[in-house]
Amino acid sequence: MLEQFIINAIIVGSIYALIALGFTIIYRTVKFFHFAHGVVYTAGAYFAYTFFTFIHLPFALCFLLAMLLAAVLGIAIDKLVYSPLRIFKASNFVLLLASFGAFIFLQNLIGLIFGNQILVLNLGPVEEGYKIFSAVITPVQILILVVSILLMILLWIFIQKTKIGKAMRAVADDSLAASVVGINPDKIILASFALGSALAGAAGVLISLETNLTPVMGFSAILKGIIASVIGGVGSIPGALAGGFILGFAENLGIAFLPSEWKDFISFAILIVFLLVRPYGIFGTKTDKETV
Repeated sequence: MLEQFIINAIIVGSIYALIALGFTIIYRTVKFFHFAHGVVYTAGAYFAYTFFTFIHLPFALCFLLAMLLAAVLGIAIDKLVYSPLRIFKASNFVLLLASFGAFIFLQNLIGLIFGNQILVLNLGPVEEGYKIFSAVITPVQILILVVSILLMILLWIFIQKTKIGKAMRAVADDSLAASVVGINPDKIILASFALGSALAGAAGVLISLETNLTPVMGFSAILKGIIASVIGGVGSIPGALAGGFILGFAENLGIAFLPSEWKDFISFAILIVFLLVRPYGIFGTKTDKETV
C-alpha cells in the first residue's frame, strides 16, 4: 500500500512542479502573484479536449497545440491586462487584483463556451497497469511522468543555455541593469509569460488524462502551485521543482493515515508552517527585513 502512495505522490508532484515552475518563471520577471496562471492551466486542458474530441487530431499534436495556445493566452493576458497597468506604474496589489479579475472572467468564459458540466478527455480503452512490488502504475501515469520530466529537462536547458533564457535570468536578478546592457525587459516579460503559460497548459492537459475537466479546476491548481512555490522559495526555479514534489509526497503520504478529505488541509498546514518558520522557503534567500 505504501508503494502505491509513493507512486501517486510522484505523479501528482510532477504536475504540481510544472504548475509551480510556470508560475515561478512569470513571478521572477513581473514580481507579483499572477493568479490568472490557474485559468491558463484550465484553458490548456480545454484546448486539448477540443482538438482531440471535435477535430480528432492525434493526442501528441493536441498536446503541442494546447501548449502553444496557452502561451498565446498568457501573452494576451499580459498585453491586455498587465501591460497597460505597468505603464501607469500600478502597484503589485493592483496587479494582483487585476489577475483575479482576469481569472474570474476567463473561467466564466470557459464555462459559457463549454458549459459547467464535467467533461472527460478519453484517449481510449482503459489499459491494465504494470505492477511494481505491491503498487500499480498505469500507462497514462507513465505518460504523465515521462512528459513532465522531459519538460523539466527542456526547461532547464532553455534557461541555462539559450540567449533568451540567460536574458530571463538577468531581468529576474536586476531589470534595470539588464536594460543597461541592452536587454529589453518588456520583451523578456512576454517571453516569460509565453514559457510559463505553456507549462501551465501542459500541466492542465496532463492532469486531464487522470481527472475530469471542469471550468473551476484551475483554482485548486494555482493554490497548489503557489504553495509549492512558497515551500521551495518564491522565485526559485529549483525551489519550485522541489516544492512541487514535496507537496505531492506530503499530500499522498498524509492520506495514507488520514481520510482523503484532509488532503487540502495538509497542503495549507504545510503552507502555514513554512510561512511561520521559513517564509523564504527551502531555496529562497532571507531578505534584510526577515533578517531583522
